[in-house]
Amino acid sequence: MSKNYALSDIVDALGGRIVGDNTTIISRVSSLQNANSGDLCFINDAKYLKVLSASRASAIVLREKDAELTSLPRIIVENPYAYFAKVSAFLNPPAEHLLGIAPTAVVDESATIPPSCSVSSLAVIGANVVLGDNVIIGSGCIIENDVIIANNTHLEPHVTIKHHCVVGKNCHIFSGAVIGSDGFGYAEEAGRWLKIPQVGRVVIHDDVDIGANTTVDRGALDDTIIEDGVKLDNLIQIGHNCVIGAHTVIAGCTGIAGSAKIGKHCKIGGAAMILGHLEVADHVTISPGSMITRSLPTADTYTALMPFQTHKAWLNTAAKIRHLDELSDKIKQLEKALALLKSNN
Repeated sequence: MSKNYALSDIVDALGGRIVGDNTTIISRVSSLQNANSGDLCFINDAKYLKVLSASRASAIVLREKDAELTSLPRIIVENPYAYFAKVSAFLNPPAEHLLGIAPTAVVDESATIPPSCSVSSLAVIGANVVLGDNVIIGSGCIIENDVIIANNTHLEPHVTIKHHCVVGKNCHIFSGAVIGSDGFGYAEEAGRWLKIPQVGRVVIHDDVDIGANTTVDRGALDDTIIEDGVKLDNLIQIGHNCVIGAHTVIAGCTGIAGSAKIGKHCKIGGAAMILGHLEVADHVTISPGSMITRSLPTADTYTALMPFQTHKAWLNTAAKIRHLDELSDKIKQLEKALALLKSNN
């Protein structure tokens, strides 16, 4: 349960400027439509004025240019959406975890676990595992041998970290995620598939979030790397030897095939598919549902959507799409010629 705070308490902790009664009590964050007394809401755009005027919220977070849209007590900040996230975390601190190792946890005697860590019931920690300070290991997690997990990282229940992987500081990995499973590597011989040993690791840098049931495969030879600040949604597949650049965000159900390299500060929409061995530049945005079949060397927004067709029909459509500009120009020329003929008759 969240505690009650005056607006002045929130601003003292998070910054911002108060307009109106700074003693207004806030206990929750809420949407404008469903707010009640004690709730704090935010708006990023004046188009929500109608909803704002009907809201029963106790206070609002707005930008400077929107400060006069309401007479309610308000906090003026540069980025209301980001500030709202901070307020939500401030009002809803994470649950406390009991320090130490639960009696039902299975921990190899060679593992290094500082007393500031929390290892919950039925967790399994293998040989030579090293945990940093304040690491939280949820119930039922499995951490195989030679794994390193740095300070302040939190594993929700039932996360699996396979052998020799490395997880950085301040990471949050949600339930069902599997880090370091074998990549999909096979060689064909005499009509049969031979498994290629996957001997690389997964190396996760600092401040990374990985959603529920997301999988990050270990490299075949080199490491799969997730750089600082990456945020992965639920149900994402990251193939072996991929590199995901710092501060990139990827929405749910996206699949990235092996050896793809995604740049920094990219935004990838849900259910996008990126083929293997491609390179995506920094600051690229990929629309939801897009199939990326070639490298994207220039920062831009890319959309690759096509109606469902047979493959033969799809190839025919794709070929025509490439010539749409030419066809459009020809149609304009024909329209002008036709108009000239009519005018001469």
